[in-house]
Amino acid sequence: MRDRRTHAAPSHPKRTRRGVAACAALLAAGVAVVTAGCGPTHGISQDAAGPVADAVSSGSASPSASVSASDLPSASDTSAATADPSTAPAASGTPTPTGGVPSTRTPTSGTPTPGSPTATVPGGPVIPVIGHTASGGRSVALTFDDGPGPFTGQILDVLAQYHVQATFCEIGRQAAADPAMVKRIVAAGHRLCDHTVDHPQPMHTLPHDKQVSEIDAAGAMITNAAGDGTRIGWFRAPGGDFTAENKQIAAQAGMKSLGWSVDTRDWSRPGTPAILAAVQQELKPGGVILMHDGGGDRSQTVAALKQLIPALTAQGYTFDFPAG
Repeated sequence: MRDRRTHAAPSHPKRTRRGVAACAALLAAGVAVVTAGCGPTHGISQDAAGPVADAVSSGSASPSASVSASDLPSASDTSAATADPSTAPAASGTPTPTGGVPSTRTPTSGTPTPGSPTATVPGGPVIPVIGHTASGGRSVALTFDDGPGPFTGQILDVLAQYHVQATFCEIGRQAAADPAMVKRIVAAGHRLCDHTVDHPQPMHTLPHDKQVSEIDAAGAMITNAAGDGTRIGWFRAPGGDFTAENKQIAAQAGMKSLGWSVDTRDWSRPGTPAILAAVQQELKPGGVILMHDGGGDRSQTVAALKQLIPALTAQGYTFDFPAG
């Protein structure tokens, strides 16, 4: 799952925010960092970590804090996480567009979430939003949005180091601009997801034919970049703005709708410790983690990934693709 407020690099507000109380509880438990949560922002710059970070900025949070196996979900928690990402707290505000294409859209009010568990178009089927892994159990799926970008190669290097595969939800125009990177993703055994042509937000306000174009044309652009025969299994709505309409469009194109169950909020660059803390707080077995390889400076994401993968492995997690 461009920053029109500050510079050309996009921001990625797909997320709901954790309350200050939750962060206080985390600090009380001995964790030196917090996560800003999962909520879309409304008029907040890409660099802003949100009121949660502000609330503890004068405290003892350490920017050098790291995550260990003991910091992550207990090995005794073996129930599969099969709930859709809509079980997360409701979002507030409006997400901002991402991707490499400038936008002139302005924020509007609304509360998009990663999607409802089920939704229908009159006369159409019930279409779920996936927020769990294919195998369930003590597995986890890593997903990266808004690439390919300048940090995609570094993320691929880390994944290769630990022999982990992931899913990349790509912006159509960016895939078309860097076909070599898309081919590298596929050659390494990773999978692709359609994240629209240019990440329009809010997507549900577009006319039906424009929504069809955003999904179908992105699929064609990503496939052309990756090479003939490449299959795109999922669609992820910009900002988690899933509706019955766009889910049905994706289904007609042969794609499942992919949400998430863990939002690292790395798009806001809250600091590597905060990214790791979000996983610590939210991950359940079978979960889908949302991160970003595009849309701006992703050095914090790369640094977090280097700690996260070995810590999850030590906790007994295996890495899988999302269901569908």
